[in-house]
Amino acid sequence: MSLHNWAGNLAYAGELVSPTTREDAVRAVRDADAVRALGTRHSFSAIADTSGILLSTASLPARVEIDPAARIARVSGGLRYGDVAERLQAAGWALGNLASLPHISVAGAIATGTHGSGDRNRSLAGSVAGVELLLADGTVRWFRRGDPEFPGVVVSLGAFGVVLDVELDIQPTYDLAQTVYERVPWDAALADLAAVTSLGHSVSLFSTWTDPDVADQLWLKARVGEAPAPASVLGAAPASEARHPLPGVSAENCTVQGGTAGPWLERLPHFRLGFTPSQGDELQSEYFVDRRDAPAAIRALRELSPRFLPLLLVNEVRTIAADDLWLSGAYGRDSVGLHFTWRREEDAVRAVLPRIEDALAPYAARPHWGKVFTMAPADIRARYPRFEDAVALRERLDPRGTFRNTYLTALGF
Repeated sequence: MSLHNWAGNLAYAGELVSPTTREDAVRAVRDADAVRALGTRHSFSAIADTSGILLSTASLPARVEIDPAARIARVSGGLRYGDVAERLQAAGWALGNLASLPHISVAGAIATGTHGSGDRNRSLAGSVAGVELLLADGTVRWFRRGDPEFPGVVVSLGAFGVVLDVELDIQPTYDLAQTVYERVPWDAALADLAAVTSLGHSVSLFSTWTDPDVADQLWLKARVGEAPAPASVLGAAPASEARHPLPGVSAENCTVQGGTAGPWLERLPHFRLGFTPSQGDELQSEYFVDRRDAPAAIRALRELSPRFLPLLLVNEVRTIAADDLWLSGAYGRDSVGLHFTWRREEDAVRAVLPRIEDALAPYAARPHWGKVFTMAPADIRARYPRFEDAVALRERLDPRGTFRNTYLTALGF
């Protein structure tokens, strides 16, 4: 039986290998001609595929070790973020950011530049203090913040080796309250987008574009002890009951709303760890633009929306703070993520994406590595100032090309 990704749009070609010891993982990598690390398979692209072995680290011994003095947690790369969060919370610690889904693996999310939301919050990779890599020759090596190669190996696209453990920045636990507002007027929001996105620790704007004048929902996650959620946002009132980002869908699997405070791990994600958020019957695309360009980019999408409306489930707008990680979508610039959740009609989605990418081209948009895009490799490389440095690093760390695959080769890796 073929192994598929979460969305079901991709069948992996490789053979799944799930070592239970580090020694087994080392042997598997050292003896293979082609290897790709495989996480929770929440990628919509072929970034993790290979004709060789698909190595999952999920069965390796689980580790969450906390160093309170350094405010660092060493965690297994194969663990899901939600599982790490529960162990940190039990010990009185927290992460500063989580993605909308807590079901994704630590290593996979970091390698693809996956993120949460918040003006002051960097992507998940921005909280990485160290990465332990299993290299193609079977050696294991740590790269830590401050090392010259560290900014290249964090958002790695899986090109350098298999991530065994990761060191993450942590902080004392905290509470958040989540409030959902409905029908935020776009003209008012775009007139001062920074004033909207700075209302809380994390802010997301959702649009179906069925009414181009309003964002259907604004999700505000306010940290307890900081500014509370306002009574309204640009005239938009709080929802009368819990909402799902998709209209008409039950909010049962969403995190608690209504302004009720609770632990960070139960408010930062949009969806609860104990529920499957959907059956995966969707595709996703995302593009990152400089925060200064976001209002113009959103206006361009608004104008283009009639062309992609039949395929769209929902569009989400989130902010991400800048970092110095070479292949991060937020490298060198405070960014806004323009996220699309599509109906699972891949041919039709791929047909419309060039129009979206053309509309976003004036803003040097960078695509999310793990989602669906059609942008030309030369255009992508041009938007990452350190791309060639990453290529050179890959040649040093993986001279045999064990971790290369069709996806990387097409990009110029």
